[in-house]
Amino acid sequence: MSDINKLNGELRDDFGKGAARQARRAGKIPAVIYGHGAEPIHVLLPAQQTTLAVRTANALLTIVVDGEEHMALVKDVQRHALKMTVDHLDLLTVRRGEKVNVEVNIHVEGEVAAGAVFNLEHPQVSVEAEAVNLPENVVINVEGREAGENVLASDIQLPAGTTLLIDPETVIATVSIPVEVDLGEAAEGEATEAAAEEAKEEESAE
Repeated sequence: MSDINKLNGELRDDFGKGAARQARRAGKIPAVIYGHGAEPIHVLLPAQQTTLAVRTANALLTIVVDGEEHMALVKDVQRHALKMTVDHLDLLTVRRGEKVNVEVNIHVEGEVAAGAVFNLEHPQVSVEAEAVNLPENVVINVEGREAGENVLASDIQLPAGTTLLIDPETVIATVSIPVEVDLGEAAEGEATEAAAEEAKEEESAE
C-alpha cells in the first residue's frame, strides 16, 4: 500500500531552466500538480523530504500549498542523468474512492523444478486500484513449475480491490531448460592455436 506523505509546497512563479537550476541549488524540487480539469499548479517542494517520499513507485503525496491540501499521485519522476537526483515531478490530482491505472512490479515467489530456469517476460503489468490503496506489487508463484510451462497473467495473485488491465492469456514468465554451452572444444582450439603460434616463433628465432 502506498504511504500518504505530506509535503509543504510553495507556489512557483519563476520558470525556465535557469530558475529551475536556482531552485534546485536552494534545496527545492520543481513540480506540477494537474488533473480533474483544473489549472495546473506549479510548486516547489523540499528536496530531501520529497526524494525520500518518491523512492517507491506510485507514491501518493499530500501537497499543502497556501493552506490547501492536494492529494496527488506521482506520475513521472525526472532525474539528473548522472547524479540521479530528482529534478522534476509530475503529480496527478486524485480523490479518495477514485480508481486509477498504474504500472506495478511483478514479485516472483517459489522455485521452479530442478534443472529448469524461468525468464520474466513482463516485469511490470497495468492494474486498476483505488488511489489510496495501490499495491506495491503483484505476485506470481513459480514453485515446482516444469520446463515448457508458462505463467500467464491469469496466474497473477491480485490484492483485493485490484483489477488486472491486460489480457489474461498474456505470458508473464516462461520456464525452460538452461542452454548449455560447451566451452571444452573452444578452449582446446584456442590452446592448439596458441601452441602453433609459439612453435612458429621458436622456428623464427632459430
